[in-house]
Amino acid sequence: MNGIIRIFVLMSVLAFGLTACSVEEPHTGVKPVHDDIPQMSEDVVAGELLVRFDPRVSQILENAGLTKSGINAPATRSGVLSVDEILSLVKGYEIERVFPVDVRTEDKAREAGLHLWYVVRFSEEFSAEKVASDLVQLGEVSRVSFNRSLKRASTRKAVPLTGEMVRKLTSVKAGSDDPLYGYQWNLDNDGSLQNLIPDSKVTKFVPGSDIRAEGAWTKCTGHPDIIVAVLDEGVDVTHPDLAASMWVNEDEVYGSTEDADGNGYAGDRHGYNFVKQQGRITVNSRYDSGHGSHVAGAIAARNNNGIGIKSIAGGDGSADSGVRIMSCQIFAGEYVGTLLDEVRAIKYAADNGAVILQCSWGYISGAANPYDWTPQYSTDEEWEEYNVLERKALDYFMHTAGSPSGVIDGGIAIFAGGNESAPAASYPGAHPDFVAVAATAGDFTPAVYSNYGPGTTISAPGGDQDYYWEYADDDHWVGEVGCILSTLPRHISESGYGYMEGTSMACPHVSGVAALGLSYAAQKKLHFTAEEFKALLHESVTPIDAYMTGTKQYKRYVADLVESAPVMTLDMNAFRGGMGSGQVNAYKLLKAVEGAGVQMTFPNLYVSEGGQTTVVPSMYMEGTGFTVNVENTTIATAEMVEGKMIVKGIKEGQTKAVVTGAESQTFVITVRRNAGSAGWL
Repeated sequence: MNGIIRIFVLMSVLAFGLTACSVEEPHTGVKPVHDDIPQMSEDVVAGELLVRFDPRVSQILENAGLTKSGINAPATRSGVLSVDEILSLVKGYEIERVFPVDVRTEDKAREAGLHLWYVVRFSEEFSAEKVASDLVQLGEVSRVSFNRSLKRASTRKAVPLTGEMVRKLTSVKAGSDDPLYGYQWNLDNDGSLQNLIPDSKVTKFVPGSDIRAEGAWTKCTGHPDIIVAVLDEGVDVTHPDLAASMWVNEDEVYGSTEDADGNGYAGDRHGYNFVKQQGRITVNSRYDSGHGSHVAGAIAARNNNGIGIKSIAGGDGSADSGVRIMSCQIFAGEYVGTLLDEVRAIKYAADNGAVILQCSWGYISGAANPYDWTPQYSTDEEWEEYNVLERKALDYFMHTAGSPSGVIDGGIAIFAGGNESAPAASYPGAHPDFVAVAATAGDFTPAVYSNYGPGTTISAPGGDQDYYWEYADDDHWVGEVGCILSTLPRHISESGYGYMEGTSMACPHVSGVAALGLSYAAQKKLHFTAEEFKALLHESVTPIDAYMTGTKQYKRYVADLVESAPVMTLDMNAFRGGMGSGQVNAYKLLKAVEGAGVQMTFPNLYVSEGGQTTVVPSMYMEGTGFTVNVENTTIATAEMVEGKMIVKGIKEGQTKAVVTGAESQTFVITVRRNAGSAGWL
């Protein structure tokens, strides 16, 4: 299947070597020349290095004004004499922080050591390896890494849903307000799509082989306070089934060149395009596949709006329902992103309210067949050794996303497990700190391309065209129905919808179910730590090991060779115990949420002197028409405006306050000065 996937039109892009996109970082197993310099490889970005400075020179860097350097205004000197002396010998020397200063979260970034990472640029005529070797000898430098391009493994497109396809399909879901819902077996599999493959001797659509969305929707359909960051190609923010589900940064104007909210990124109203360094999200670059929009649609396409599809957490049709999608674009067709773009996107997601990191990408599994692939990391230690900054950024998301007083304290990173048919998941998802998703077909059997085994933590529907491609002629169209139907940009699909398959499609099913579970927690006003909630996600599954028996036959589909395509056999026994804890189950997760967590209370608030903060009381307590009374208004004031409490700091100190809805709760307002301990402001 591996080689066939590369030319299979439904696979779209094989993600960072997995599904949608490919990070190519060949791992040779050779010890680096220096512990802090990985071996050169073809994907290294010329004229750039990522440098971590020793904490002892942090103040020097800040005195040189580097906290104010950024994407549009890099500095030309670091202030560290030994570094500047080396870099003065190369042309075009520029330096800027890897992570722009976000005044709201700078203290957390410093605690994580992210403020010590800088990107150094110089003329491409100079060897990055030579410059790195010179820099790493300095006591002021603790680590030097190469920036790397994130390369695609395929540029194949999705299969658009055409009017002709719809006419040939016969299954219709009665009573649905979303006309294409009948073809979404992944959400509600009633077995009716089996009728489209009349010659099959095997039942390939087993009723109940889905994520049990129908039952979950009786409890919750999604909450707008839950934000999922989609690290992928751009999401089509104008798509009629997605526009109302996009996260909105109220302080920003879409695509503006002004950074209105001071988070280091201009015009980021719906997220940020880290590839092109702009707030405008793109979906029409050459070789764009629509993958980001397809992923977003599976999670949060608008439900009950009379058009298109349903999604896992897309609300009930009302404006104040459904989770929100933040587009963190790290691919733009032929304009590939880099490691620098990726880590910036991860931190951006944490700093701007996302609690789920949706990552349909990864490296090639270390257990992949070397005849078809270039195997990469096989152990946690290997991945960590060669990806220090990537690990740091993911740690930051896991530990700083969310809020200690909100629905979830910390964030959950969810990765595609890989499409190499390998007996081990790929990294980063295979690391025990993250979630790695395997893919299944509409009968709980593993998709023939899916990775499985060590590192795999959970399964979800991902589609399996090779398994369903049984009966196709001028009057029948079958194989794609066994894949995942979701949203696509209109220039890719005239209808705005189409099919893809892969663990990159299974991944958003888990992200969507997790988002729905957190939405229900928000609805019930329950608090979880990220680890507690991740444990619930893995425990509340549908067991599928009973389906891992016997053999599974499929055809390796090759365009124009349908009739002569060879019949292949998959040994199902090899997958027993290797598909994670089971298939993600939305209904079971919501039931588990009911009996867990800690009841939230209104939090103590911190505000700067002369500044203000906004909080929504209904997130923490029952009631409407909230009122607030501050004990000492010489320290702080508070007022309710359209359901939001706006607290302003007057002078340094503390005061008690009382908020009243269905009940009254006392909290403390602390007003403090604006500078952190290092005086970075």
